[in-house]
Amino acid sequence: MNLLNTLVDKGLRRESPTREEALAVLATSDDDLLDVVAAAGKVRRHWFGRRVKLNYLVNLKSGLCPEDCSYCSQRLGSKADILKYTWLKPDDASRAAAAGLAGGAKRVCLVASGRGPTDRDVDRVSDTIKAIKEQNEGVEVCACLGLLSDGQAERLREAGADAYNHNLNTSEATYGDITTTHTYADRVDTVHKAHAAGLSACSGLIAGMGESDEDLVDVVFSLRELDPDSVPVNFLIPFEGTPLAKEWNLTPQRCLRILAMVRFVCPDVEVRIAGGREVHLRTMQPLALHLANSIFLGDYLTSEGQAGRADLEMIADAGFEVEGADQVTLPEHRVAAGGGCGSHEGTGCGSHEGSGCGSHEGPGCGSHQGGGVCGPAAAPAEEPASAPAATATATATATGNEPRTDLVSVRRRGAGTDLAPNA
Repeated sequence: MNLLNTLVDKGLRRESPTREEALAVLATSDDDLLDVVAAAGKVRRHWFGRRVKLNYLVNLKSGLCPEDCSYCSQRLGSKADILKYTWLKPDDASRAAAAGLAGGAKRVCLVASGRGPTDRDVDRVSDTIKAIKEQNEGVEVCACLGLLSDGQAERLREAGADAYNHNLNTSEATYGDITTTHTYADRVDTVHKAHAAGLSACSGLIAGMGESDEDLVDVVFSLRELDPDSVPVNFLIPFEGTPLAKEWNLTPQRCLRILAMVRFVCPDVEVRIAGGREVHLRTMQPLALHLANSIFLGDYLTSEGQAGRADLEMIADAGFEVEGADQVTLPEHRVAAGGGCGSHEGTGCGSHEGSGCGSHEGPGCGSHQGGGVCGPAAAPAEEPASAPAATATATATATGNEPRTDLVSVRRRGAGTDLAPNA
């Protein structure tokens, strides 16, 4: 396929595809899917070999968020039956992080629900960062706290933070349909603040919220312009009790095409599979490792993910290896340049302004609410015989993806509980 040969050549040169080429990847047929994965896999292996970076989420403060992000179980007015608790103490957060690090993670992502941190909140998180760093040599720490005020990114950097996560989530044109309590421009501004402070940039998207192919391409090209070091790709989990609970629009094949498109547009950045991989990729998760070079280990912010042991077995069985603490994630040219997209001058890479670490839950970092394949699954909610439910089922059937509420399990272990975490 001439398209794929062209995209591989461009990816190896760090050159941006055209919008038309990116759209063409999303439009490929299921018959061509393995060819698409193989082509994007060549680009992934060229820049990252067969290494898979493991990241671990610690939800420092869960629920009770004043923002109205439609996808989020922690949002204002959410009826999702999630854990709700205020700030973890630094020692408690450090113990939670230690579980993920013992499982092979090299980066800890510290997430807190809310519009953004107060200066006192920054003090709390700074103490937590210091505790984690003191007890775990060489660990990377990413903060994900929402919209930043002037000077806060610098204070986090001084405390030892390596990265900051703030996701764009969707295209600028459709952002107002998803969130009304802050703007797309607010998110971009926080990305700029984080990078200006010397923090590694991590910013990504959420797929499956009813967006068009054009919206997906728009947000990925916007991310390329922001030049993050890491791009987490979340797949919406339609959590009961949220406005998008009936949006089951994704198939495993669709998810793989989205990941391939992201890899072609951002060939030499850390592409991370974040929230929703277990729910939407399901048994095709190993194929996604040929496209992404980073995943979250274990549970997410408010939902349970695949068992940590299963993640490690999947990586090994697929012929990949866990990236060690002594290995550098990014290609040498990006490290030498201080991070950034790394494309050649004149190819549309943009500035080095990025955002933070994880995946999409709320204005902060983390992943949005993960699967539950190997954890104790929540009982499927009884679906009332109402018009909205019937419409949702019809839509899901039309897209070839039946709702899988059985794969969505609320997190009841780890941070904020007395039970051992999944790592």
